[in-house]
Amino acid sequence: MQGLVGIATASAFLQILLSFAAVGGVSWEEWWTYDGISGPAFWGLINPEWSLCNKGRRQSPVNLEPEKLLFDPNLRFLHIDKHRINGLISNTGHSVIFTVENETRHHINITGGPLSYKYQFHEIHIHYGLHDQFGSEHAINGYSFPAEIQIFGFNSQLYSNFSEALHKAQGIVSISLLLQLGDLSNPELRILTEELENIKYGGAEMPVNRLSVRGLLPDTDYYMTYDGSTTAPACYETVTWIIINKPIYITKQQLHGLRRLMQGDARHPKAPLGNNFRPPQPLHHRAVRTNIDFDLSKYPGKTCPSMHRDMHYKAKTWTQY
Repeated sequence: MQGLVGIATASAFLQILLSFAAVGGVSWEEWWTYDGISGPAFWGLINPEWSLCNKGRRQSPVNLEPEKLLFDPNLRFLHIDKHRINGLISNTGHSVIFTVENETRHHINITGGPLSYKYQFHEIHIHYGLHDQFGSEHAINGYSFPAEIQIFGFNSQLYSNFSEALHKAQGIVSISLLLQLGDLSNPELRILTEELENIKYGGAEMPVNRLSVRGLLPDTDYYMTYDGSTTAPACYETVTWIIINKPIYITKQQLHGLRRLMQGDARHPKAPLGNNFRPPQPLHHRAVRTNIDFDLSKYPGKTCPSMHRDMHYKAKTWTQY
């Protein structure tokens, strides 16, 4: 009963805040956060156009359970163009985002994998925790990682830009990279984190040159995939998720740099930017497919089909095979 009273009180308080927002002309974008009465549980109440956040049946992120993965022999290897691009890294007050510059002559295309169309790279989001025990949005058997990088692209064969594709069928692809603590960072990740000191406060941005999106990915062809949504309002259910089956590495120093970022400006820094992750959402009987063939009879002497010393997700540990 106490829990129900608490929910009712929070909901009433939220309605009061929203009435002030309507009178003051405050943007909806300023009214969502990752905690409290404007956190994930209330996104669908803050704005009627965000109702999918609470009522949707194909929401993201999810908890991935290896024993329930469905092997799909028709899944192809994923391809991302290798050339380097320029863009801006920014502290949005909600996340750390790298966006490709509009004048890019050679777009980075994402094809193959579970995709039936060509997708054009648009931006990268970084989610992370204020402690090492959590930070990623996707989880493996309930285990969270310190951080997660999400590489977003839009369907360039059907739609003209990212904004249009966001709310259209098969509009978006997101490639998820789960980050593990290590002594040596992924070199492309270092290019992004070198600018963190210059984007300490919300609204700050800095140029980043010659980033290889392909170089962010680990050396593996294996992945898991499912149909889901964006993980921030308006939670559009238009995303094909591809979770790479191997981590990349981030150092403690890089994580500390991320954890020094603030949501607000220098005058009103508000709270730290970290813990900017949405909790796992129900699968609702969606299939999570993989190109990992678990038929061990095809691989004599191996415990799982892959290159020697590759990694795969299993329970709360990384298992070599």
